[in-house]
Amino acid sequence: MVAAPGRVNLIGEHTDYSGGLVLPMAIDRYTVIAAAPAPADAGLRLRLHSAAVDQTVDIPLAATPVPGEPRWANYARGVVAGFGARGLIPPALDALVISDVPLGGGLSSSAAFEVATATLLEAALGKPLEPTEKARLCRKAEHDYAEVPCGIMDQLISVLGDDAGALLIDCRTEQARLVPFADPAVSLLIANSNVRHSLGDGAYAARLAACVEAARQLGVPELGQATPAMVRDAEATLGPLLFRRARHVVTENARTSAAAQALAGGDWRQAGALMYESHRSLRDDFEVSAPELDTLVDLAGGVGEAGGVFGARMTGGGFGGCTVTLAASDRVTAVGEHLAREYQRRHDRALTWFVSRPAKGAHVVET
Repeated sequence: MVAAPGRVNLIGEHTDYSGGLVLPMAIDRYTVIAAAPAPADAGLRLRLHSAAVDQTVDIPLAATPVPGEPRWANYARGVVAGFGARGLIPPALDALVISDVPLGGGLSSSAAFEVATATLLEAALGKPLEPTEKARLCRKAEHDYAEVPCGIMDQLISVLGDDAGALLIDCRTEQARLVPFADPAVSLLIANSNVRHSLGDGAYAARLAACVEAARQLGVPELGQATPAMVRDAEATLGPLLFRRARHVVTENARTSAAAQALAGGDWRQAGALMYESHRSLRDDFEVSAPELDTLVDLAGGVGEAGGVFGARMTGGGFGGCTVTLAASDRVTAVGEHLAREYQRRHDRALTWFVSRPAKGAHVVET
């Protein structure tokens, strides 16, 4: 039995595929896969049954799988292909997949599934991969089999998650540093708008293409290597759209570095202010928010520090999904109930919310 966590990104959004900084934290919501050797006459395949959709698929292990239906299995097909490309062919397995990572909520349910599958194959083979290589393999699975050109953040935090805090990840060097988040007086409230988002519908790829083009015009290999001054000086050349996209990335990098320092020092007010700034930039410059997410951030801001809220922002790819709120632990339940009540009133839609502490990364579950 193996488990891999979802994640919440505290700050540093839409910067990972530009070689920027991100500050994700693994959450205590997991995708779990339980497996056993298949019968001797089953053939060399991985049989996966998803409890979420009550479907079973067979994925060949001796040949390179091809993407297909059902689409949820493509994440696992891509991971099997990655192992096969490395000459790693696991034995035939029967497996059950369960998960409490919300689907389509911007909490990396896909990365959790990919990393859990990779962890299962490692265990079956008795050959663990180097952690960063494992994350790269899973990212390639998402690129090639789910057609989402994501950065390395989601897979890396699912692999490397630490129950002592968040990780400040430089996505250009793929180096990660622990940022402690252990103060019991402060909690992270994750509010799921229950507006499903999909990163495979073209909007995500369009943002990536804009960042690539902005980097080309600025003369840097990746947009994350540009500076705010470079972007300001090139405003006329870039034009309005590329300027706003580039401004988000370079200012978000600066905010992420500052937020990591604030969190490490227990400066919740400064960390919260940076979260609000991040949301405004994602809403206005990168245009990946949604009315429901804006409502949740506005509601949290209305509660304010007097009511126990330090900051809030959308988290994940956007266009729906979740917000994350930094709140005082003794007020977090009241905050969550307020958000749910007002969200229902304004949008006639139920809000799902929970509180998470930092969680352990992918691992074999001792049974």
